[in-house]
Amino acid sequence: MKRIAILITAVIIANGVSGQNKDSTKRDSFLLLEPVEVKAIRAGENSPFTKTNISKREIEKLNLGQDLPFILNQTPSVVVNSDAGNGIGYTGIRIRGSDASRINVTLNGVPFNDAESQGNFFVDLPDFSSSVGSIQVQRGVGTSSNGAGAFGASINISTNEANLKPYAEFNNSYGSFNTWKHTVKVGSGLVSDHFTSDLRLSSINSDGYIDRASTDLKSFYFSTAYLGNRNSLRFNMFSGKEKTYQAWYGVSEADLKTNRTVNYAGTERPGDPYDNETDNYKQDHYQLFYNQQLSSRIKFNTGLFYIKGKGYYEQYKADEAYADYGLSEPVDGTAVITNTDLVRQLWLDNDFYGNIFSMHYKDDISQFTLGGGWNKYEGRHYGDVVWAEKGLALPGRWYDLDADKNDFSIYFKEQTKIGSLFAIFYDLQYRTVKYTIYGFRNNPGLTIKNKYNFFNPKAGLSFQKNEWSGYLSYSRGQKEPNRDDFEAGLDQQPKPEKLNDLELGLEKKNNKYNIGIVGYYMQYKDQLVLTGEINDVGAYTRTNIAKSYRAGVEIIAGAEIAPWLNAAGNVSVSKNKVIDFTEYIDDYDNGGQQTKQYSSTDIAFSPNIIAGATISFIPLKNAELSFISKYVGKQYLDNTQNETRKLNAFYTQDARFIYTITKGCLKELNIILQANNLFNKLYEPNGYTFSYYYGGSLTTENYYFPMAGTNFMVGVNLKF
Repeated sequence: MKRIAILITAVIIANGVSGQNKDSTKRDSFLLLEPVEVKAIRAGENSPFTKTNISKREIEKLNLGQDLPFILNQTPSVVVNSDAGNGIGYTGIRIRGSDASRINVTLNGVPFNDAESQGNFFVDLPDFSSSVGSIQVQRGVGTSSNGAGAFGASINISTNEANLKPYAEFNNSYGSFNTWKHTVKVGSGLVSDHFTSDLRLSSINSDGYIDRASTDLKSFYFSTAYLGNRNSLRFNMFSGKEKTYQAWYGVSEADLKTNRTVNYAGTERPGDPYDNETDNYKQDHYQLFYNQQLSSRIKFNTGLFYIKGKGYYEQYKADEAYADYGLSEPVDGTAVITNTDLVRQLWLDNDFYGNIFSMHYKDDISQFTLGGGWNKYEGRHYGDVVWAEKGLALPGRWYDLDADKNDFSIYFKEQTKIGSLFAIFYDLQYRTVKYTIYGFRNNPGLTIKNKYNFFNPKAGLSFQKNEWSGYLSYSRGQKEPNRDDFEAGLDQQPKPEKLNDLELGLEKKNNKYNIGIVGYYMQYKDQLVLTGEINDVGAYTRTNIAKSYRAGVEIIAGAEIAPWLNAAGNVSVSKNKVIDFTEYIDDYDNGGQQTKQYSSTDIAFSPNIIAGATISFIPLKNAELSFISKYVGKQYLDNTQNETRKLNAFYTQDARFIYTITKGCLKELNIILQANNLFNKLYEPNGYTFSYYYGGSLTTENYYFPMAGTNFMVGVNLKF
């Protein structure tokens, strides 16, 4: 409790500005305003929603190669995790206990969530943070966005701010686990008063903390624009290619005590683990935006986008039946060979394209936004057997299944001042989704065709007087189930999830300090959770539960204590409950499953307390020393609130030193020294559990994803 008290005393990150480059010698500054495609879905300064803004400068301090979730680690109510244990490769984020499939992510207003799993795979865009100008994190349902429904939070990422001066940057980092990051960035600045281009090339490699959890990541970003007095046209093209050795099985409870870096991937092969048990994926993004200032009060934006993703993960499988893969069985003399060791590749080949648009009107009293978007997903799921120890005549494809998804949404937002102190806000969104699945790998004959119509209203009241501001809002969110949820009998199909969210906030801010408090109540209907229940093909499936809720308080503060000392921090205290829960447990003694009933238990992966703090010293000119703290309370691995199935609470302490040199033609040289987990805390922020009856007793098996102990990164950033 002493550590929590320290964190609360230092209570988070001071909200940054949008981070755009500004040049007062240039004309107007329609160009320099927040891009219209981003402004349409972001919550404005006086909007009645709970949000945190992160500037480009703050991102640069944190960007040493770790994935985007780790850059957001100090924002309120956030818990991050990493399969490889060091924040590089596959990573995860939860906000207020909501996982990535419930967090809406947009890149310049373009949906990023995977259309079927609805997750966010930032590993597909390595080092994207190096091209980001600003990020806004909205907690709760928030304002209407594009793409998958925001069901716990949204992350709006912008790269479209205009860089009006030419620049060149070389960013290099090295650290523990043989981690390397190399980034080159160049920009033309504003050429002939109208044209600008930006380019980034990146490479990240790491051996990972977990055995063999290596990463080989490559990416680029290119953007070019024509900027007129009243209009602009911008084209973005960026791509990421990742090869990661699989580390998604976790570590058993027994091994965690003696061998916490063990990796079970590839160990089905006799002898040494299979060396190519890897995930391989490439994702290409194309974006075209047109902005037009129709009058002094009206702006219009439209954008076209196309995303191409293709890749596979490879597995060595022992003693598999040829018949299970639809392969002919070899004959050895008179003996028919039925089983073999084999290598298989599970492929995903998808196309995702569409349009977003918005019309924004603003006068002295009111502002209105009409916007929305349409997108289509076309996905192919197929699997190939590429090698078999006992013989394979031709590469065998044992499944080839398609899926289509159409998503259309439209919203209308208005914010109007009432007198000098208050403003009212409402936001009406209609979203329709048509989703067709032509079979599953383990159930190819099951075809699912669903159509959903969602109406998501939001309304709120905000006020501002001198240094004080506050808001009260209500938001409704709804979302369709994920692909895996549908792999059940036609009479067991999942229902969409619904969320009613109440937010109440109060903040005082001036040049010396800011302090704010947010209270929220998020009431769910038909939330989908794992219960242990088995679907038609013997896989564990998520099931709708009638009632559950999250209620909490977030305290956010920052202060300049002295010219050489400032502090910022946050603490979130919450209660997260499932009203009635039924657990299904496999019974290997008698067949089938047994059930247990629970009442008012904690929702899985929802700690009752999360806190973060940053204390920064300026010991000498051009130097900054920061101590960064994080505390996460205990979390349960399932919804039974069973003390034998939990993640222990943990506290980590990091330190960062930045020294900046500016001299001659060198605009800036930053040397960054980052030490993570100074106290070598052995902790696990993620895991899973399953139980079964066997031999007359209940056995529970827990698996964990450990994080690295003390580790370091060193970065050298040159700006010209």
